[in-house]
Amino acid sequence: MTRSAETGRTESAMQTPPVVSPEAWEAAHQQLLVKEKAQMRARDALAAERRRMPWMAVDATYAFEGPAGKASLLDLFDGRRQLIVYRAFFEPGVFGWPDHACRGCSMVADQVAHVAHLNARDTTLVFVSRAPQADIARLKARMGWEIPWFTVTDSFDADFGVDEWHGTNVFYRDGDRVFRTYFVNNRGDEQMGGTWNYLDITPLGRQEVWEDSPEGYPQTPTYKWWNWHDNYDESAAPDKKWVEASDAGEAAMRDKDAKA
Repeated sequence: MTRSAETGRTESAMQTPPVVSPEAWEAAHQQLLVKEKAQMRARDALAAERRRMPWMAVDATYAFEGPAGKASLLDLFDGRRQLIVYRAFFEPGVFGWPDHACRGCSMVADQVAHVAHLNARDTTLVFVSRAPQADIARLKARMGWEIPWFTVTDSFDADFGVDEWHGTNVFYRDGDRVFRTYFVNNRGDEQMGGTWNYLDITPLGRQEVWEDSPEGYPQTPTYKWWNWHDNYDESAAPDKKWVEASDAGEAAMRDKDAKA
């Protein structure tokens, strides 16, 4: 037991791992890496199973308020095929109102990657809350958030399991028909924010050739679609130098894995 100089309280000493030689450390790392690789492959397999989940038709009409006025659920897709909707709590009665949204939802918003990368995979991400648009615009400006954010005006949150707790719903658009394809909340929801985690919960996935997806699903060569977030152009072919660099990097990575 030790006494903290800062708090004056008696605290248990941290039981830290042993300090070892570089060779022993590398051996331990390689041993753990085997388990990490197995977990990664299991995660990929789970995502493949998720892409084969049945869909639920969304027949009800839902109305939202956005920066440009009234918007339907179809409008939220912004012309893309996939829509991810995170229900954030920012409204009267939520701790922090009116200056802040829920602390947990705000942490989620803080870690969201640039949405241009999702858009490049035919996917739109939006946040929804019950706060009026004027308050949402003020909050976004204060916090530096650029995520599209809409106001719920009807039973959308209750119908999709996010009226009392945060959660992420995923939808797919086939013309004017909308389908609910996935839902995650609680601790599964807190890991969201990164481009890959978002794409892995969509029905089309990352849309790369290595993925196990149903026949006919869109897929492009791995890495080739990656771009600077301000440089995506639907009509542009992958940059030749980037193709060469990514091919070389992928070959080296696969060679290393094979040797391991």
